Amino acid sequence: QHPMKPERLRRTFELLDQLGALRADNVEVVEPRMATGDELALFHTPEYIEVTRQLSNGEQNLPAGKYGYGPGDNPIFQGMFDTESLKVGSSLRAAQLLHEGACEVAFSFGGGLHHAGPGFASGFCVFNDCVVAIQWLLNQGLRVAYVDIDVHHGDGVQNAFYDTDRVLTLSLHQDGRTLFPGTGFVNEMGTGDGTGFSVNVPLPPQTYDGAYLRAFEEIVPSLLKRFEPDVLVTQLGVDTHYTDPLASLALTTTGQQTLYGLLGEMAPKWLALGGGGYALDVVPRSWALAFGEMAGYGLQKSLPKAYREKYGGKYLRDQQGPDINDAVRFRVDEAVDSVIVEVKRAHNIN
Repeated sequence: QHPMKPERLRRTFELLDQLGALRADNVEVVEPRMATGDELALFHTPEYIEVTRQLSNGEQNLPAGKYGYGPGDNPIFQGMFDTESLKVGSSLRAAQLLHEGACEVAFSFGGGLHHAGPGFASGFCVFNDCVVAIQWLLNQGLRVAYVDIDVHHGDGVQNAFYDTDRVLTLSLHQDGRTLFPGTGFVNEMGTGDGTGFSVNVPLPPQTYDGAYLRAFEEIVPSLLKRFEPDVLVTQLGVDTHYTDPLASLALTTTGQQTLYGLLGEMAPKWLALGGGGYALDVVPRSWALAFGEMAGYGLQKSLPKAYREKYGGKYLRDQQGPDINDAVRFRVDEAVDSVIVEVKRAHNIN
């Protein structure tokens, strides 16, 4: 019953395979691997790593709640340690391939677990593959920018690099006053050497394609150009979609695809990670569109016949959007424009 169903990933892989995208000349499917203990320790505490291992093996005499585990968001399940280590290892392998020059773009859509802290699970996230991968890239001497377009604020990543100028973190998300984790306000700008290198764009519920894209284009390109990263790491949560059951933004797959294209244009090298998205009919379609943008692979209009027969649906892209009346649209536009002004003033964007 948990929203973070593994089926999201299986359906995405099946759809990409049936679309022929995985057999394109410039595409290679790479076997993932588990992260080692030392790799997990690039961000997580040894105590938390060991507790997670023991809980995964069925140990019941541990204060699981102290580490963020228990009923609700972060349930304990058999095999949890290996499963979550594999997600981190997948994102690390992608980062390593980029660094080695084997590719210009790598997509680890099982990753993007941006809420986990160094010593606790949070928001469906056990290990924070985003932070581990970024820290590995930093250790190679690279300059990294991180853009998070999940509907939830990327709090775990922001907090990990809040006091450094070696990572620029940008998060566009639903306003924390209306959604978990309740953070990600414009005044969260970093501290010490990191002052000005944490950027947050909190958006009101019902923010639709046009308003979201306006905020993105007014803020993100200027900051990335100023920062000049060697690698762009992105968290591509698709729970911004208007049908997502756990949030209230109002994007369509058309808006999401436009974002993927814009990110690709700005990325010197691109490490793309997955993230949230809990409408099972949306996640595979949107991530397929992301993959198409990354690989320069033209995707057909209709879903493949075998996929339609197994999962339903007809078209790869949304054929309709949210029903937003003029009064709501006006309110959203006013709120988004106000946020744009506030962010641009705070971060000296002309």
